[in-house]
Amino acid sequence: MITSSRRRPGEDAEVIVVGAGPAGSTAATYLARAGLDVLLLEKSSFPREKVCGDGLTPRGVKQLIDLGIDTTEKAGWLHNRGLRVVGGGRTIELDWPELATFPPYGVVRPRQDFDEMLARTAQHAGARLLEQTTVQSAITDERTGRVIGVKAVTGPDKKPVSYRAPLVVACDGVSARLALSVGLDKREDRPMGVAVRRYYESPRTKDDYLESHLELWDRSNPADPKLLPGYGWIFGMGDGTVNVGLGILSTSKAYGKTDYRALLKSWLDGTPEEWGFRDANAIGKVGGAALPMGFNRTPHYRDGLLLVGDAGGMVNPFNGEGIAYAMESARIASECVVHALARAEGSSRERALGRYPVAIKQALGGYYRLGNVFSKLIGNPHIMKAATRYGLPMDGLMKLVLKLLAGLYDPKDGDALDKMVATAVRLAPSA
Repeated sequence: MITSSRRRPGEDAEVIVVGAGPAGSTAATYLARAGLDVLLLEKSSFPREKVCGDGLTPRGVKQLIDLGIDTTEKAGWLHNRGLRVVGGGRTIELDWPELATFPPYGVVRPRQDFDEMLARTAQHAGARLLEQTTVQSAITDERTGRVIGVKAVTGPDKKPVSYRAPLVVACDGVSARLALSVGLDKREDRPMGVAVRRYYESPRTKDDYLESHLELWDRSNPADPKLLPGYGWIFGMGDGTVNVGLGILSTSKAYGKTDYRALLKSWLDGTPEEWGFRDANAIGKVGGAALPMGFNRTPHYRDGLLLVGDAGGMVNPFNGEGIAYAMESARIASECVVHALARAEGSSRERALGRYPVAIKQALGGYYRLGNVFSKLIGNPHIMKAATRYGLPMDGLMKLVLKLLAGLYDPKDGDALDKMVATAVRLAPSA
């Protein structure tokens, strides 16, 4: 049972977690289960939408299972068996690999439902959730510069409030207001992405595969098809609708110079009419979001503030997946916080907190370094075209690529392909 006995006078919690997305709710759940007094602050109120593909690879499913979430189809999850890749005039279907580390299935679930489920899981664990509370900046100790709380506005009247705690976990997404308030700017040498998506009523709603389009064609004029920048996805939601979207990397010349919503329409207008991806079948507006990749904001810990998930630039630069890595980094951060708060304040506690960025680098650093290189390569349309044309027909190569792009490999006891990926990751310098 959680008590407030370990709080010092003037403190509102032992840990403040900012943002109740996948990163924040996961961190709050683990921290509360460990017996800490956790305050979870969320700027909006549930249910709420987020721009996302709504699909999770087996890496994301593992994080859900670790958290104790029931991921069966009876519990409302739509399962998929792999990835369908379309490009270069070819279509191939790649099943998720059979591994010891990860389950053999991915899932799809709307973010509106998904995020609230995780937030309620945190509440059930004992975290105190305050909705409609927008954190604007960190409170720092005037003498040491250490983060000791947050300033926020709450409710419809935007009433100014402040909350204090020995540690603050920033899970406030790509906006990273907390990090910016203490001078932690994003790194320009790391990739960024932008994604737009829309829901459509479609007969393609039930699909055993997540579908990825490596080339986007505008075929609205059959006599003059045009290759568009970026990559696309089609994820059946199983409820009569499909999530369709596209992404562009900052390594592409089209990044920042394109009307992404118009680009989405151009691509979808060229898809078969029977798929239903037309305005008449659209549900809601086109949504867009930035994707901070490859550790584009560091250090991940400094002076009482931990950066987790998108706030620390933890979107996978290989495939744009963010949820799995948000939850994974949250689990690592919470473990470090629990051990730190079990120690006396001072150098010993700081030593425990300093383990967080080290552990994150050990888990993802080499892999993200490879991903950053990969993002630069595919930003070149000539390289992308050649890779699509000559790579897709090679089954063995594509199985290797799937393991690499989705981070699905057993580093110690896997097969030859797993060992190849693990070796490449180990030899790559940490991001």
